[in-house]
Amino acid sequence: MIIVTGGAGFIGSNYVETLSNVTDEPIVVCDDFGTDEKWQNIKHHLVHDMISPVELFDYIEEYKDKITTIVHMGAISTTTEADVDLIIDNNFKISKDLYDWCTLNQKRFIYASSAATYGNGENGFADNNDPEHLKKFVPLNGYAWSKHAFDRFVADEKRRGNPQPTQCVGLKFFNVYGPNEYHKGKQMSVAWQLYHQIKSTAPAKLFKSQKEGYEDGEQLRDFVYVEDCCKVLKWLYENPTVNGLFNVGSGKARTFKDLALSVFAALEQEPRIDYIEMPDNLAQKYQYFTEASLDNLRAAGYTQDFYSLEEGVKDYVHNYLSKADPYK
Repeated sequence: MIIVTGGAGFIGSNYVETLSNVTDEPIVVCDDFGTDEKWQNIKHHLVHDMISPVELFDYIEEYKDKITTIVHMGAISTTTEADVDLIIDNNFKISKDLYDWCTLNQKRFIYASSAATYGNGENGFADNNDPEHLKKFVPLNGYAWSKHAFDRFVADEKRRGNPQPTQCVGLKFFNVYGPNEYHKGKQMSVAWQLYHQIKSTAPAKLFKSQKEGYEDGEQLRDFVYVEDCCKVLKWLYENPTVNGLFNVGSGKARTFKDLALSVFAALEQEPRIDYIEMPDNLAQKYQYFTEASLDNLRAAGYTQDFYSLEEGVKDYVHNYLSKADPYK
């Protein structure tokens, strides 16, 4: 049995679909569904049980003899969340309790970290899990800090030689876009936002630059298609001896202008871009460059290519966003 926390969320629901195609192990989704359309993210998939987060620890204790793997995608992922106590409870303490449970019961544990842990990027984007390396990074918000704190906890447990889960992997996801992100509100990808701007015949809107050396719309991000995230997760499931902290990005920084042009091309429209002022609260903590180093992932044995930005956006637009049913 595999437990996927956040299994009705963006990356989680895509991975539930991937798992259902590669294993006959029963899949259990742990998530809050609320009153919106989040349920649609898993409407196409076979799941063997659905539980709420408040039930999680009682459930895994009851079925501990059947559980092989916990994939922990659940978190408060809103970067503007101001309740730090809430963030700690959900993003650090629950993660630590699941880590401890998997260690005690010798289960596999794969969890979502974030590229936000790298802060402003001045110390690079190398996914080395050495404690001395990790302490160099200074996250810019409570969400990123909570993820970074857990990465450092796991690295320190290894340094101390303490017991660990039979497989322990953290994944630093970069700027992920793709199907099933529609419940995320303001946290939806820029690809989704641009598609709907362009589809409504409005110009694409990109931020002006406030930093020397970067033209308007030339700010750089590592945009990674969610399908690639799931390929990495699939590879980890099939290689239970792989452990560590890994970046999950395309490995290639691209501009927001490149992203907009990819959406225009997918819709077969001539580009029209307006550049707007960046809000003051965003400008203070804005990253102008992110790019995943994939050296660690490649060294661990992952050999598959990643979608180019143009390929990923085309697939997203043609096979999901343009369909009456955009869910995967």
